[in-house]
Amino acid sequence: MKIVLAGGSGQIGAILARAFHRDGHEVVVLSRRPGYGPWRTTAWDGATPGGWQREVDGCDVVVNLAGRSVNCRYTAANRRDILQSRVLPTLLLGQAIAQAARPPRVWLQSSSATIYAHAYDHAHDERDGVLGGNEPDLPDTWRFSIDVARAWERACTDAIVPHTRKVLLRTAMVMSPDRGGVFDTLLGLVRHGFGGRAGDGRQFMSWIHDEDFVASVRWLVVRDDIAGAVNLASPGPLPNAEFMRHLREAAGAPLGLPATTWMLEVGAALLRSESELVLKSRRVVPGRLHEHGFVFAHPAWPAAAVDLFGRWRAGDRSSRAA
Repeated sequence: MKIVLAGGSGQIGAILARAFHRDGHEVVVLSRRPGYGPWRTTAWDGATPGGWQREVDGCDVVVNLAGRSVNCRYTAANRRDILQSRVLPTLLLGQAIAQAARPPRVWLQSSSATIYAHAYDHAHDERDGVLGGNEPDLPDTWRFSIDVARAWERACTDAIVPHTRKVLLRTAMVMSPDRGGVFDTLLGLVRHGFGGRAGDGRQFMSWIHDEDFVASVRWLVVRDDIAGAVNLASPGPLPNAEFMRHLREAAGAPLGLPATTWMLEVGAALLRSESELVLKSRRVVPGRLHEHGFVFAHPAWPAAAVDLFGRWRAGDRSSRAA
């Protein structure tokens, strides 16, 4: 197959590009930056038509991952960039697919598990999950993240591409041993003695092991009967305090200093980030994956943390799912 990864030069894109390349597929990354992998990279700016459209015409799969990092302060300028860097490339891809003489048979569109409401006692699947935005006393920054996810998905669902199946990937935190990723960041806290609970530790953390992430994307490519929103998250979300305890145990760190809510707010400001990334309760489960028979290799966090730490320590930066 020919697979086009739009915005595929980031960490998640690299995970998928490695896997698809090792499968023997032709991989083309659309990126603002030069490519360094064994696959082709074609320049695009995510905002204007160009020669990159020739890669879409005749390909089998488009995966859109384009969007700037949300790990920043939500200033007016950053909010504009975060929103536009997601919506504009999605609209552009929709136009390219609609104009293609041979459109791809499937379009996998990145989204986020943060689209669901902040919840402790209710697990969100695709059928019964409650989309966020209407919770009482919702912080403005949390509402912004939900609005972005909704707009991102709407840009895809509104595209008129009758010959292309569309799947919205509501992805939880992808845990991989890559440097600079979520797992690496959390492990850094643990290794420096700061891996205790965040806030009251009750907020749920939804996650997915990189091998299961790759496997689920592969699976969705060939499942012609599945379209619409799909939660890419392990079946075992767990509270922050428990999540961090298992990570400390995997890393052999007996103690981890907790961080109160006010400490997190101050720390987020100093690091030019937002406390929502650690304080919002994301209790998301993979309803449709389970219903259609997908089997997770790493469904539980304790064993997954041990596996990831072992790979991190060994310097493994590639997905064995490849």
